[in-house]
Amino acid sequence: MSNLAIIPARSGSKGLRDKNIMSLNDRPMIAYSIISAKKAMIFDEVHVSTDSDNYANISREYGAQVPFLRDDDLAGDDISSIDVLKYVVNEYKKLGLEFDTVCLLQPTSPLRIADDILKAYNEFKLKNANAVVSVCSVGNLPLLCNTLPEDRSLDKFLSKEVINKPRQALPEYYKINGAIYILKTEYLLNTDNIYENGCYAYIMPEYRSIDVDTMIDFVIAEAIMKKYQDLYIF
Repeated sequence: MSNLAIIPARSGSKGLRDKNIMSLNDRPMIAYSIISAKKAMIFDEVHVSTDSDNYANISREYGAQVPFLRDDDLAGDDISSIDVLKYVVNEYKKLGLEFDTVCLLQPTSPLRIADDILKAYNEFKLKNANAVVSVCSVGNLPLLCNTLPEDRSLDKFLSKEVINKPRQALPEYYKINGAIYILKTEYLLNTDNIYENGCYAYIMPEYRSIDVDTMIDFVIAEAIMKKYQDLYIF
């Protein structure tokens, strides 16, 4: 089975400027995804999809392949990751290269390690899945959340099932953490909803599930990386 890892890294982020190459513990953030993908040793190609020559050069320094840049019309805020994956797969086909699976690794998940990728891939094979997507626990927080009316009344804020119950008795919820998406290539090319059919979860630890979107996220990721530095010594 031939496997392609795709790390999407467009330039021009509106939140944290150039967040994909921000220096995180003395390395550009994108380096952690590239190195983890290579350490997993399951990919025939680790590709960075970017619209930037600068990003491409940095990615190559850490061992990624960037045989082509992303088209400008795929570098906007409104472009989905699925669109990018399909574009990369089709561009590789033009080069005479085809892959059985595609793995999306967001560069904004720098705490994800090679072991997470391997375990997700093993889950993918075990389930004979069309897709496996990483998630992490959020405890029972959704049950304690609701919208507020204009007067901020808490009347009916919590459901009857939640009131007066100890938190330990409430069910556990999970969220998609954005770190790992593994898909059969054929399934990718023929669906607009990867969660619809034969998609399963791989559960990641919460501390490795930070998705860096703000400076607070970045500071938290850096602190966690320093605390668990043995995992991130390359």
